[in-house]
Order: sequence, then C-alpha cells, then structure tokens
Amino acid sequence: MKFEAIAVENIPLIHSGDNLPSIIYENIEFQDRDIVIVASTVVAKAEGEIFRLEDITPGKVALEIATRSGKDARFIQSVLSRSREVLVEKPFMLVTTLAGHTCVNAGVDESNIEDGFLLYPPKNPDASAARLGEELEKLSGKKLSVIVTDTNGRAFKIGQTGAAIGIYKIKPVKHWIGEKDLFGKVLEITEEAIADELAGTANLLMGEGAGGTPVVVIRGLDYYYNENTSIREMYRSEEQDIIKKGLRCLQKKN
Repeated sequence: MKFEAIAVENIPLIHSGDNLPSIIYENIEFQDRDIVIVASTVVAKAEGEIFRLEDITPGKVALEIATRSGKDARFIQSVLSRSREVLVEKPFMLVTTLAGHTCVNAGVDESNIEDGFLLYPPKNPDASAARLGEELEKLSGKKLSVIVTDTNGRAFKIGQTGAAIGIYKIKPVKHWIGEKDLFGKVLEITEEAIADELAGTANLLMGEGAGGTPVVVIRGLDYYYNENTSIREMYRSEEQDIIKKGLRCLQKKN
C-alpha cells in the first residue's frame, strides 16, 4: 500500500468573494477518489470572515474576562462571538465553538491576515467542505472527498498538528471494533481518527507562516463515502467527555 500527498502550487492570496473551487481546480488535475485537504484560513477568507479589531465592541462578559486575564477585551469578544462554552479563560481561552469544535480562541486568528484585522474560522465547516466538494466534483467530473483543516495543539504534548474541522464525502472515524488483532483477539474500543490523520499528513506540506501551501491532495487512499457525513461524528458526547467535565468542575471551584 502507498499513497501520495501532493501540494497544490500556485494558489494566490485569497480574498473575500474569490471562487476558491475554481482556483484549486485550475492548479491540479484530479483523479477519482482524491481527498482534497484545504486550510480553513483560505476557506474563511473566500467566505469573507474577516473583521477589523477596532470595529469590535466588547460586552460585559468580555470585559470581565479581560480584567482577569489581561487580554484585549475586543479580541476576547471576537472569541466569545464564535463560542458556545468557555472551558478555560487563561493563560489562553479554550472554548467549544458554535460548530462544536473545542480549540484555543475559537480558531480566531491574527496571523496570515493584515495588521488590525482578525480572521474568523468558517461558521459551518461541514457546509464549507460540502460547497467546495460539490463544486470541485462538478468542475472535474470526479468523485472527491474534502477535509477543511485547522492547526490545533494537543493537551499533553508540545506542538501543533493539522486537525479536521469540516468534511465532505468521507467518514471521519474508522471503527475497528469487532475486527481481530494479530493474535485473534476481538478489538473492543479501537477507533481510528482518519480525518485527523489525513489533516496531519497534509499539514507536513502545508507548512506555517509566509511559505504556506493551503491545499494538499491525498491520492491513493480510498476513503470516499457517497453519503452525507459530518465532523460531529468525531466529537465525544457530553456523557463521555470527562475532560470537559473536569474543566467545568475547576471553573466552579474558581
């Protein structure tokens, strides 16, 4: 078994209103069942999710958090506007976004954008992935999967990696439950985070900073799934998420 990870070159700086599917299509020849991995930054820019910091008026909660954390209340308000729950206030804001993804600062980004502006993540990453995928399939005539990614840290390790935040025509988790291991034992809990593994693979080529490449195609792995899917399939239920339960308990004590 082998696969290729192909950086799609010559992607220009993306601006609000740009036809991102057409730009991607013009720079690579697709094959059936390619997996198109796109950084959320360019998706957000094309969708116009760009705001001026000076135009944000912080509310009462943002001002209170700013007093406790020493952070800019306007930036805090930008995070709160995309969050449904704040799990940690400092030294950084760990939140669950409106779309259900738990990450630092709700994915609001001050990098890869002009000074004084903020880049918000796509409001509905699954819908963004679907729009990209449907248009790319129409343009290419091929069966394609799409993953929209962001870079995330890990709770117990240094460094960031790519993580899937939106998907189209790919199952985000592969369930090995019921399969047998090398010794014939039946697997009971093994679930493989396929979408995140692919996002991390793509991130090796995407890079960070000024030299980044926002689109990567994975070829040779057949994970195409011709039904509706959602990144929400990856998120633990409230009953299962013991980390969130622990963080809420700490907040109550403080």
